[in-house]
Amino acid sequence: MGRPRILILGGTSEARLLAEALAARDDCDVLLSLAGRTEKPAAQPVPVRIGGFGGAAALADFLKGGGYELLIDATHPFAERITANAAHAAEATGISAIALSRPEWRRLPGDHWREVRSIPAAIEALGPFPRHVFLATGRQGAHHAEAAAQHHYLVRSVDPVEPPLALANVDYILDRGPFTLEGELALLRQHLINVIIAKNSGGAATYAKIEAARLLGIEVMMVTRAQASMVKTVETVEAALAAINHLFPSAMKRGV
Repeated sequence: MGRPRILILGGTSEARLLAEALAARDDCDVLLSLAGRTEKPAAQPVPVRIGGFGGAAALADFLKGGGYELLIDATHPFAERITANAAHAAEATGISAIALSRPEWRRLPGDHWREVRSIPAAIEALGPFPRHVFLATGRQGAHHAEAAAQHHYLVRSVDPVEPPLALANVDYILDRGPFTLEGELALLRQHLINVIIAKNSGGAATYAKIEAARLLGIEVMMVTRAQASMVKTVETVEAALAAINHLFPSAMKRGV
């Protein structure tokens, strides 16, 4: 058996750490695919492909044409379309597949969460009276805030919201995590935030806003995840590496 060819669908810190670990071992050939939604993606330790595939069938063709033996879906927990496409492509080709998805955040004592199914549902749940809202879901979906223009919004994203929102009361912050508790406390106080809209993405990089909300008694409209991937799912990079070793034991032992 030769060196296994692995395609990682990335865009998360876990994808980068997994690629880094595989690159250091040098016993497989890895390609990391990024959707290209971020204008200046972080540097990666393996060859990178930028852009979508055009659906499940096109992804299946890419996997077969490239001779890939394993597909790893390490996309964001809310990248629902590519996760579904990855599962269908793996099934169509018979290629092994793993989903690497970090655990959800869990409600702790002192948390004031209202769970909602989508950003529009969160906007609607804000109610009719003006509130100071921290829209911490990134630029994807930020336009839904236009449906409730009576609120004051603080929108944080890695890249600018284009076009700008058609709102009278909106402030923008361009920043990339990880964020600190001290920084999030200061941000919430400075902007008089009394409600946060967040996706339950899990992980440590953006959890500080949830902890800050707990300490300040601020309500969080928590957008819940959709149905999990249909393929075998692991929650850590270490578990993904163990699954890879199990799939390709001889190649990984020989390092060929």
